[in-house]
Amino acid sequence: MSEPPRRSRAIHVDEDAEQAAHPEWDGTGRLRLHFTPADREVRVPPAVSVFDAASWNGIAVDSTCGGHGTCKKCKVRILDGSIPVSPMDQRAFGPDQLAEGWRLACLAAVHSDLSVEIPPLTTRPKAATVGVGRQVILRPAIQKRYVELSEPTLSDQVPDVDRLLAAIDDLEPAVSLHALRRIPTVVRAADWKVTAVIVDDQLIDVEPGDTSATHHALAFDLGTTTVVATLLDTTTGTPVAVASMLNKQQPFGGDVITRISATMMDPDVLPRLTELAKDTLAELTDNVCTEAGIDPGQVYEIALAGNATMVSLLLGIDPEPIGVAPFILSSRTTPTLAAADLGVAIHPAAPAYVLPSLGAYVGGDIVAGTLASGMDRDKRLRLFIDVGTNCEIVLGDGERLLSTAAPAGPAFEGGQIRCGMRAADGAIEVVALTPEDVELQVIGDVEPRGLCGSGLVDAVSELVRIGLLDRSGRLISEEAARELVPKLAGRLVQIGEERVFVLHWAGAEGDVAESTYISQRDVRELQFAKAAISTGWTLLLEEMGVEAQDVQQVLLAGSFGSYLSPASAIRIGLVPRLPVLRIVSAGNVAGEGAKMTLLSKAERAGAEALLKEVSYVELSDRPDFNDRFVDLLAFP
Repeated sequence: MSEPPRRSRAIHVDEDAEQAAHPEWDGTGRLRLHFTPADREVRVPPAVSVFDAASWNGIAVDSTCGGHGTCKKCKVRILDGSIPVSPMDQRAFGPDQLAEGWRLACLAAVHSDLSVEIPPLTTRPKAATVGVGRQVILRPAIQKRYVELSEPTLSDQVPDVDRLLAAIDDLEPAVSLHALRRIPTVVRAADWKVTAVIVDDQLIDVEPGDTSATHHALAFDLGTTTVVATLLDTTTGTPVAVASMLNKQQPFGGDVITRISATMMDPDVLPRLTELAKDTLAELTDNVCTEAGIDPGQVYEIALAGNATMVSLLLGIDPEPIGVAPFILSSRTTPTLAAADLGVAIHPAAPAYVLPSLGAYVGGDIVAGTLASGMDRDKRLRLFIDVGTNCEIVLGDGERLLSTAAPAGPAFEGGQIRCGMRAADGAIEVVALTPEDVELQVIGDVEPRGLCGSGLVDAVSELVRIGLLDRSGRLISEEAARELVPKLAGRLVQIGEERVFVLHWAGAEGDVAESTYISQRDVRELQFAKAAISTGWTLLLEEMGVEAQDVQQVLLAGSFGSYLSPASAIRIGLVPRLPVLRIVSAGNVAGEGAKMTLLSKAERAGAEALLKEVSYVELSDRPDFNDRFVDLLAFP
């Protein structure tokens, strides 16, 4: 069978034609999409498709072709705003429907604020699109079989289990102790009409009556900062509910090294961190099940993607060997686990699958992202960058896969930034400078309270572009600023011995104390972070023997990467200097990869295969690392 074409998270378009059609887009800013009838409003980068914007936020759109525009099932109606009519739209809709705003979601690139109506699903697609546009044939581990058994008699004394297994003629599952305990009571109470619940090769339960239409599983992205849970209907592959929250381990440090250090200094910290991780997963499970109106007992499996430290802390494994040279994992894979081992109260016999790790700092979250983005099968030269406190990088061309990790530090999360904060209401997320003024976009459309990671990158990028920051990262003198941009020069002020640029005056102009600003030290923090990342991908490119301009696509992954301005990332040297449309916001690919392993046993095998296919490049023992790092501190 020929393999279907692949589509990146932002749809493939002709770059020149797209720039001509939307000359105003420079890769910056966020756009609002309001979805009905879900009544959900989300913000996305320009050029993301309506299909992907909905999928990222747990809003189901019908599709069977993997988002390639061929099945014509992902029909949506633009209620407010404008989407150009594509040739495929003309084939899918009549003139009246086109005039009413009907479009195919997977081909509808977003370039302005929109209100979009998504019809409810009317079919159960044979395939589900998850991750970064990859098609997944639904072959979940969860299977159900409704059977009507003959009642035993004195002349028919076949044991209950044998009677049940004989009725399931297409499978040969082993029987769990939980199921064995339930079978005698349930089959008699249900008048011998029951549904067998099978996960992988285990019969985990029998349920009274016909429950064969109910299949649910949970996917977790266990991040250092944020944890995301997605409740899936594995019969359709669509998300039923999505929830996220801060990892409850935060009081023990904002990065993995700090948490590892905490366990080394106090032996009581490890069990405490384990409990906090379990509490986080348990609360999210309750949230998504409540939102969907699903009994947790009807959730039969979970998959979890997380970095190696987070997985170790969750399982109560001493993480110290990960944190000190030579940086050794206890194991790349985990033994067979039950959901209860992770503190998740769903079906009592539900198994848990934890994605394997490639190394101490390239964990299961990167395996999941590599799987979801198809890095192992796309013949293009692609660069995958998961931007965060610890930045993981994968370079692949379909034949060879290289990976590494770079210690970026907490700057992208707002850590160690004078006015830094997480991406919450009041955080400046977009900054644009003109010779006349400073234009800001603030999460929640409220008074600015601080600066999140994307706002920091935008601010530095704009200061470089307009000339208030030189290539070395130093703010220019007040005299030079008055000559260059006189109307912005007044924002360059002094706080003690440090110079700052004020983005928003909280009180009267000139009152810096309560204002939001970016300091010279903040610039240095960002320079250190971006230099570490750019050194990582530069050395990987050299290892593969290719040039930066050969890269055909850069995927920016993770919560921060999804909202990072491509133009700003290019301008400060965080990513290679490429056409802006080659820089793609990939979304939460770790969570997407975890979902894929629940929807397809073949994809789970693919995750395991990556352990042999990906070569890890250790940066810390490279003799040229420090020299490259210093060279890349400057802005391009």
